[in-house]
Amino acid sequence: MAEPTWLLVAGGGTAGHLLPGISVARALVAGGHDPATIHFVGAERGPEGELVPAAGFTVDVLPGRGIQRRLTLANVSAIIDLFRALDKGVGLVRRHRPAVVVVLGGYASFACGVGAVVTRTPLVLLEQNKRAGAVNRLLRRFAAASAVSFAGTDLPRATVTGNPLRPEIRAMAEHPDRDAARATLGLPPDRTVIAVFAGSLGSRRMNEAVKGLVERWADRADVAVRHVVGQRDHARYLVTAPQPPAPGLLYQVLAYEDRMDLLLAAADVGVTRAGGGVFELMAAGLPSILVPLPIATRDHQTANALAVAATGGSVVVPDSELDTDRLELELLALLGDRAHLAVMAEAMRSAATVDAAEQVAAVVERVARG
Repeated sequence: MAEPTWLLVAGGGTAGHLLPGISVARALVAGGHDPATIHFVGAERGPEGELVPAAGFTVDVLPGRGIQRRLTLANVSAIIDLFRALDKGVGLVRRHRPAVVVVLGGYASFACGVGAVVTRTPLVLLEQNKRAGAVNRLLRRFAAASAVSFAGTDLPRATVTGNPLRPEIRAMAEHPDRDAARATLGLPPDRTVIAVFAGSLGSRRMNEAVKGLVERWADRADVAVRHVVGQRDHARYLVTAPQPPAPGLLYQVLAYEDRMDLLLAAADVGVTRAGGGVFELMAAGLPSILVPLPIATRDHQTANALAVAATGGSVVVPDSELDTDRLELELLALLGDRAHLAVMAEAMRSAATVDAAEQVAAVVERVARG
């Protein structure tokens, strides 16, 4: 006979929403819970169907997609799918009868959040960003507790836990080995390494700024740039990508970085967006130039970036101001003062919450006990 469900984890649609939930589930298993008592509900179009079983947990997926924040015919079918998902999500909560429901954010979490309200199941909200997302704001009045990544996040009954890290990122943070990371990635041990990345799709503005910088710095034999262009534009970018002459600047171009733990350990400076992944930068102690995504909901990436910059570990450049000139100016300021760069690295490490998964797990346990 199957074990009864103790925890239902709802949400996903993107890895950014899903992976913190998997980290919390693993922390609960490490604390004594049977994996068979933890069940996920996610999005049909998201990575849940692959990532959750690989982590050792069961999963159901809901139909539909997120509703766009503008008038479009696609929203008609999205709303229809939302009602289908609501019916299925409420039914899943009724069937599993968990002791507690954790909502990760993203449209797929809304149905099970409503299911928790209808069945009077204790509800915990997990928020990765400084400004709460739409689903968490809709459900906040019903939440028994909120586990938030930043102080001041607009959710009730909040405990500041930080954002749970992937196991490989945590291992890197606890046992950093820059030389080994550089050797694995083909990066020289004696150069300044700049890491550029902006999510799976990438950023055309960032790509163009970096392209111009690499062309200007082509003869710099003291610098290496590992540039994750993004899967959307990788093939097109390669057609005109700069090719610095040896022994000048080392330039690595990738569509996707599948060893982010090694890149964070290897780099001296990061150039990136400012989603929930800023906690990985802090865990790595990586001074960064943060370029918030301007279309992010409630401009939460700018709020994230400013919170990280307040620690002294990063600088913020608005997307509209980023070009080759500005990127070069910011990098020269950082690389020209190694003592200050070291202070920034320590500020990032000091602001990190490496045990965030355990802290969120403790909140879940407390709520489940009543």
